[in-house]
Amino acid sequence: MPQDIRDWIGRSETQQDSLRVQPAHFMQATLGQKPSLMIGDPLPPLWHWLYFLEAKPVPELGRDGHAKKGGFLPPVALPRRMRAGGRFRFSAPLPLGAAVTRRATIKDIVEKAGRSGKLCFVTVLDEIFVGETLAISEEEDIVYREDPAPGAPQPSPLRAPCEAEVSEPVSPREVVLFRYSALTFNGHRIHYDVDYARKIEGYEGLVFHGPLTATLLADLACRTQGAPLKHFSYRGLSPIAGMRPFHIEGRTVCDHMQLWARLEDGTLAVRAEAGF
Repeated sequence: MPQDIRDWIGRSETQQDSLRVQPAHFMQATLGQKPSLMIGDPLPPLWHWLYFLEAKPVPELGRDGHAKKGGFLPPVALPRRMRAGGRFRFSAPLPLGAAVTRRATIKDIVEKAGRSGKLCFVTVLDEIFVGETLAISEEEDIVYREDPAPGAPQPSPLRAPCEAEVSEPVSPREVVLFRYSALTFNGHRIHYDVDYARKIEGYEGLVFHGPLTATLLADLACRTQGAPLKHFSYRGLSPIAGMRPFHIEGRTVCDHMQLWARLEDGTLAVRAEAGF
């Protein structure tokens, strides 16, 4: 990692947007719901990812479809990038129709060595305001990795818990991946280019979005408890790829919920926690 890459720590940028109803309606349709949200309704948790979007010209994109490195995010030399997880605090609702501001700040940059090679974690603090009121604080972990070595052994997966109190099946479909990529303007090719996903990044097929899995888990928690979230965290542990079915599950422990995404073979794909 270049010596000066930590100079990016503390860099910030500010964006403004309006919580238009149409993206929320399109998200409802993508999840199989009839569009029903109206001006003034609170935006469901993690749906803020539908806003504050940026579109770089195609010549300014890298091989994976993301913007080339070295702008707001640091120029990490490792070629693969994806969200590893995040932590959220919900302090006030985001009402549809409101004018909102997001302030993003590079909080930390850490280089590590893992079982699959070199890793670099970049933590971004996103703060979303309605007027002067802080509504959401999010710490987003972005991981950069090496390309997979041909024939390299895969790490042993963790096993999902067996004591689910609530469990719902999810059957990935290509059109859902396409729609969520479009709604979040996410150009990462692992979600729509199966040859790239397999041959370059080493997945067994198209990859289900980690943020979408987190959104489904947050929604499961809210529906189960019948209350709005105060805090939420998630961490990706194993990719959901190849259009494999999985389950979103959870159980109540004291004043919070433990949540997870479980593949059909019992692999723990995502771990999460919700507080109310």
